[in-house]
Amino acid sequence: MNNEPVPPLLTVTGGTLVIADRTPRTPRPRGPYGRLFTAPGSLAFTLTGALGRLPVSMLGVATVVMVATLRGSYALAGAVSAAGLISTAVSLPFVGLLVDRHGQAKVAVPAAAASTAGAVALLLCAHYGAPDWTLFAGCALSSVRPSLGAMTRARWAELYRDDPAARHVANSVEQVIDELCFMAGPVLAIVLCTALFPEAGLLVSTVLFAAGTFLFAAQRRTEPPPARLTPSTPARWPVPGPAARESPARRRKPGMAGVLAEFCCTGAVFGSMEVVTVAEVQRLGHSSTAGLILALQAGGSCVAGLVYGTLRPSGPARRRYVLCTAAMAALLVPLTMAHGLGALAALLFVVGLATAPTMVTGMTVVQELVPDDRLNEGMTTVY
Repeated sequence: MNNEPVPPLLTVTGGTLVIADRTPRTPRPRGPYGRLFTAPGSLAFTLTGALGRLPVSMLGVATVVMVATLRGSYALAGAVSAAGLISTAVSLPFVGLLVDRHGQAKVAVPAAAASTAGAVALLLCAHYGAPDWTLFAGCALSSVRPSLGAMTRARWAELYRDDPAARHVANSVEQVIDELCFMAGPVLAIVLCTALFPEAGLLVSTVLFAAGTFLFAAQRRTEPPPARLTPSTPARWPVPGPAARESPARRRKPGMAGVLAEFCCTGAVFGSMEVVTVAEVQRLGHSSTAGLILALQAGGSCVAGLVYGTLRPSGPARRRYVLCTAAMAALLVPLTMAHGLGALAALLFVVGLATAPTMVTGMTVVQELVPDDRLNEGMTTVY
């Protein structure tokens, strides 16, 4: 029996009769982002994942500045950085496959440890004047790392398996985090390398990456279960039978090859846009503002990502993806005819407005096309 006193219905205050309001209090409705983070553990893995993703955007610039400063050769610095990019492109899908098979923590921790060892080796070899080939070896090993962006998206997909609207908001959040990291990372790397010492950017990025990855892996309660490899493995994976024994490649839905090709083309556009933009800004005599001009594209994408996450898109995700890609391509055309620094800056921001919706919808399509037991591999491949 509840013995707590019940407040009287009628009271007299200052000679005025007051009627108590016993209407049940309902919680104020939260916005889409507030509702997203009501899932236990979601904020923890988002923050630790962001901590580990920021240094990834620092690595390329930090490596180039360090090698060029210590060895006096931008050609060597560019070659070492290119070797790291190639190693990343080859290793990331393989690491993603291992994550699907054995779980995020079991793969991410040793992969991060190997990447950290490679980065330390690269730093020491550059500092102590080791042969050039050691720089390539260290950079290649440092690039064998887990994709925290793909793993956080996999956690959202697991948390909101039956809620497409929440997954849409989650993909928008992840895209905004990506853009913020790639806005802040290169700037931070350059400041550290120039204000402190040439190795500072790589050193700080290595420490942050290791800390972020290990903290992320420690969030075990939101970790998706690994793929079901035997009929005795529990619960929600496909029931035993011929379909369960069928190869994941045969169970993949058609369309993934087209999405992968589009992501490759988009990456090529972004990479060339950075180079051309820097060259154009230098031609206009404003070299010191190149970083800020490039940041406007990411800024536009951040704004669009936050707005897009509050919307409820209708229709098939594949159709939306085609429309978003076409819109981004159309907005790129005026950029090729920009004259002057102001026009270039404004058009880059406008192009950024189409970037986030395209990438968010693209990740939604990937999550629909890829089987559950290859989700990390699929997202890592296009990431």
